[in-house]
Amino acid sequence: MTHVKAFLEDERGITTVEIILILVTLISLVIIFKKQLTTLVNNIFKKIVSQSNSI
Repeated sequence: MTHVKAFLEDERGITTVEIILILVTLISLVIIFKKQLTTLVNNIFKKIVSQSNSI
């Protein structure tokens, strides 16, 4: 039981494999939703420009 508790409380740093998996996941999400993200960013910038002109 002590070994299980020690294993669950282990807070060592993130390993290289975990970082690579996170990056691969993020990159794949960006690739999958590229069109939606581009549209969203363009709409945000259009709104910023239009509202800054009114100030």
